[in-house]
Amino acid sequence: MTAGQPPLTWVVGAGGLLGQHVVAVLRGRAQVLDAPRVPWTEPDQAARVLADTARALLAAAGDGPWQVVWCAGAGVTGSSAESFEAEHSLLVAALEGLHAVPAQAARGVFFLASSAGGVYAGAGAAPYDESSPTKPLAAYGWAKLRAEQTVTDWARGGTPVVIGRIANLYGPGQNLDKPQGLVSQLCAAYLERRPASIWVSLDTLRDYLYAPDCAQMVLDCLDRARSERAPQHLTSTADSQEPLVVVKILATQRAITVGAVIADLRRIFRRRPTIVLGASPVSALQSRDLSLRSRVWPELDQRTLTTFPAGVSATLQDLRERLQSRGS
Repeated sequence: MTAGQPPLTWVVGAGGLLGQHVVAVLRGRAQVLDAPRVPWTEPDQAARVLADTARALLAAAGDGPWQVVWCAGAGVTGSSAESFEAEHSLLVAALEGLHAVPAQAARGVFFLASSAGGVYAGAGAAPYDESSPTKPLAAYGWAKLRAEQTVTDWARGGTPVVIGRIANLYGPGQNLDKPQGLVSQLCAAYLERRPASIWVSLDTLRDYLYAPDCAQMVLDCLDRARSERAPQHLTSTADSQEPLVVVKILATQRAITVGAVIADLRRIFRRRPTIVLGASPVSALQSRDLSLRSRVWPELDQRTLTTFPAGVSATLQDLRERLQSRGS
């Protein structure tokens, strides 16, 4: 392995909100694996593609460093348990394909995108940090915890794992067909001149993290995990090292209310958004306060983040261009 060699990187879910920004940040920073499209709607075929691609990653990396960023997952708070079971089987298929000899396993790092809101939803008094108890309120959160346990068990094979419990993501590229993403949904409603429905109280507190900022955090976490494992190579063999599994909250660590979000959007839109407050069974699965703090690797949080108004403006411009292209 060449000293300082950038890791060959496989971004799973590269078409999603986080994945596409991870790929963008990787340009000039590391080589991205030219992976085939995963047929997510055909689980059996998708499992084969993921396992084959995992093996191809290891073969292409050879004796060099490699890393996987798992951003895949179409499930949301109201999704069925069956859909989460299918998603979990695909994660397992990829991990089985990443089975490597100890020396090669130790040259890799695996990042799992989890959900802070999902796992802490019923945990009690906020703010939550990495030591807070987890208590999901919905199948979505339980599915995230199951995935976390699966990659933790897999790490015994010698590959360091970082589990990122991520705040509420927003930004350019969000899939509006998924019933989530308050900022994007409100921006789309404004551009389409229609009312937007909100199913939670206006005093609900959330931590809104701009997706390009989160992508930078993800890659910094991978670099940090690799540097933490590196000194062990000098004194021990790969198969004798303890598994390295780190849980890290990725957030702005500054929660704001839904009411404050609407007020900021009003200033950006230069008119009041049309809001319809409603009730939904899913509302009972939402915590009022999801304020977050990170106590793990705090040096990675010493950064300048995109301001909320700037992030909203970029999201609005992206949606405007996407809606115009649909209409042309």
